[in-house]
Amino acid sequence: MTISPTFILYSRVGCHLCEDMEQHLRELQQQHAFNLEVVDIDRDPLLQTRYNTQIPVLVAGAQELCHYYLDQAGFLRYLQDFQSS
Repeated sequence: MTISPTFILYSRVGCHLCEDMEQHLRELQQQHAFNLEVVDIDRDPLLQTRYNTQIPVLVAGAQELCHYYLDQAGFLRYLQDFQSS
């Protein structure tokens, strides 16, 4: 049984950068096995305070992988490392 990593995309409604990153991640999901959870920071005051001007933020576990734009090379490296462990 293969376990797929889960990524959290912190975003907000109406954020074009958030929409772009989610679209890129959905396209990558067609080629790579991973779970994606999209979280609207405006639904949680703590998340809103933490990420207000940094969105979108892609997180894996406790590690923030990228802000604003998808770091595809870093993302794929994380996937490779996850699968190797």
